[in-house]
Amino acid sequence: MKQTKEFRREAVRIALNSGLSRKRVATDLGIGKSTLGHWVSQYRTADLSTPEPQADLARENERLRLENRVLREERKILKKATQFFARQKP
Repeated sequence: MKQTKEFRREAVRIALNSGLSRKRVATDLGIGKSTLGHWVSQYRTADLSTPEPQADLARENERLRLENRVLREERKILKKATQFFARQKP
């Protein structure tokens, strides 16, 4: 599927500014890491316009996805610990 120019620009902006790895950004956006790398090499930082509200939302969305993943892992660990201690009899 061919991505729109706007989608590619936003993907590059997220990859360069979000603080997330390119692999993570590519996975979250449903594209290949090499594809994202190619887009980044095509678009220079100077070519990207100043962030628009949509770009800010995309970065916030990426940050929240990462936080959500961490919280899910923590919850899973706590469930296992609760089950372990519930089985222990005094």
